[in-house]
Amino acid sequence: PHVNDKLRALGIRFRSDPGEDVTRLGPGDVVILPAFGVTIAMLEQLQSQGCTLVDTTCGSVLNVWKNVRRYAQDGFTSVIHGKVHHEETRATASQALQFPHGRYLVVLDRGEAQEVCDYVRGKGSREAFVAKFSHAASDGFDPDTDLGRIGLANQTTMLMSESVAIADMLRDAMADRFGERELPSRFRAFETICSATQDRQDAVLALLDQQQLDLMIVIGGYNSSNTCNLARIFAERLPPFHIAGTSALVSTDEVRHRPVGGPEKVSTGWLPAAGSVTVGITAGASTPDVIVGQVIERLAGLGAAVQVPPTDPHTEAQG
Repeated sequence: PHVNDKLRALGIRFRSDPGEDVTRLGPGDVVILPAFGVTIAMLEQLQSQGCTLVDTTCGSVLNVWKNVRRYAQDGFTSVIHGKVHHEETRATASQALQFPHGRYLVVLDRGEAQEVCDYVRGKGSREAFVAKFSHAASDGFDPDTDLGRIGLANQTTMLMSESVAIADMLRDAMADRFGERELPSRFRAFETICSATQDRQDAVLALLDQQQLDLMIVIGGYNSSNTCNLARIFAERLPPFHIAGTSALVSTDEVRHRPVGGPEKVSTGWLPAAGSVTVGITAGASTPDVIVGQVIERLAGLGAAVQVPPTDPHTEAQG
């Protein structure tokens, strides 16, 4: 949100802002395609209107698209681990539809992946499955035929450990149904998590293993998938406080944050007024370093004795 606000201050408009209408754009307009890409339909529309396009799609996203197109070309359904309404996932799903028999199915987490695995193994009704995933599958999706050959892809900002687990689950289900010898022609998977996302997930796991932390501050936008997943990692072992910026650190007693899976709230008594406390700090892939520095300064301003080790500020800080 901080970077977006700076861009708005420079006069750059966002398609998602109120009152913006893409259909009014034309040859005199420059459109910056975001890092998570746009759908095939949106790209074709902008090209047909004569807009000048500046493509900043992330290389990791392009790699996912390449695999999804290959799946579709070879007759495999793309099972996409992601958030069905996220711009990147919608863009990735559209890549599967470039071929006549291209199909996709989006699963949010291991729970939904398990439902797919159960159906592959012959459990559950077709009607219930179609109703469950009607909003997350390509038009005309038929689980009886479209789950016969599947390839796993993912939104690049998802939790890596969960993507790996889902790949193993789907592989086992396909092996149970068709046998190990059939797997090469029935199941494919590629590791396509964004490197910046993976670096941060690895760093926070190392931080948890190497430091005795009392609490964790995760800095980044509430709508940032990779930032939310960092908070999920910490939530399994200690309290994470996902904050959007320095203003969230109201005082040593109050903090405004977003709990994992819930809306923003204000918590009290989060930072002990006396005694020693060790605080870990991390940030989402798109959170500017200056924001991380400001949070550290704010902690010091609250009276916390903050020591920053000689490492990437996205990795750790102790107080």
